[in-house]
Amino acid sequence: MSDSSRNAPGTFRSDTMPAWRQHRYGEADTVALETAAVPEPGRGEALLRLRATGLNNGDTRVMRGEPRLVRLAFGLRRPRQAVRGIDAAGTVVAVGEGVASFAVGDEVVGELPAGGGLAQYALAPAARLVRRPADLDPVVAAVLPVAGGTAWQALELAGVTDAAARRHSEPPRVLVIGAGGGVGTFTVLLAALRGARVWALCGERNRALVESLGAERVFDYRAVQPGSPELPDGGFDAVIDIAGTARLGVLRALVRDGGRVALVSGEGGRLLGPIGRIIAATVRSIGSKRPLRPLAATPKTAVLEQLLQLAASGALRPVIDRRYPFAEAGDALAYVADGHATGKVVVLAAP
Repeated sequence: MSDSSRNAPGTFRSDTMPAWRQHRYGEADTVALETAAVPEPGRGEALLRLRATGLNNGDTRVMRGEPRLVRLAFGLRRPRQAVRGIDAAGTVVAVGEGVASFAVGDEVVGELPAGGGLAQYALAPAARLVRRPADLDPVVAAVLPVAGGTAWQALELAGVTDAAARRHSEPPRVLVIGAGGGVGTFTVLLAALRGARVWALCGERNRALVESLGAERVFDYRAVQPGSPELPDGGFDAVIDIAGTARLGVLRALVRDGGRVALVSGEGGRLLGPIGRIIAATVRSIGSKRPLRPLAATPKTAVLEQLLQLAASGALRPVIDRRYPFAEAGDALAYVADGHATGKVVVLAAP
């Protein structure tokens, strides 16, 4: 072990660890529990002893290698990073050269760029890490980075901010399409915290939950869709489209002049995914008073810090659907891949 990556005092670290790894693209049955080498932190990196890992739809997209376009970034024939899991809360046990912002023993939260969270240890760029408040459960902290950060950025893109709410004589009305999943529940929570009047579409089984998060009107998406009379044209200051299935013209008709539609995701073919929808939205928005704005969410530590403080204060209570022991991480991936999770799914630390 190099001098730049010494163990945390009082902790034991062997050269191997349990890790859920995959060697070809596919469903959750391509992921298996194996013994892997514990990585050494390079320049600008920290090695984390993981305490909890939050799973996202992005993890299952990389697992499947779909749309095929993602393989240009993650590996043409198999994932370059064999371990899934982007969201992580853990303890710093070693640091690489040039890391001065964190020390061994620090409790941190952040995003692992290509994955690595379904293991006992993982490497993380120090620049993507934030200290976890001491009184915040690491399981709660682990669900915040991707889904919470995406929801935050979607609301900002759509103009749903605290400052905007104060400027309006009436609270802005926001429609969240796809409100029952990880990003959707965070979007409802954060929009309500910003003083917005939230309307939402989700599955029937999640209607009561979404109402409890602060939505004033909630519809079953099987009965009410954009274009239905229950959702009036020009009736919203902002639309956050997470489901990604509605026609762009119908979405734009929902917002008043000066309002915005934030496109968080979109359906598409197995090759290019939502690229066609993104291009069409961009073209349609040229000179429009009701622009369609595709979101390219990126890791923002300043946003994560605010999410952590809100969660630590109790103002933000993330919805956690299921918590899986490390030995059942494959089942957790399968559950997320099925697309029916309500809120977030977390895998607990390896023993």
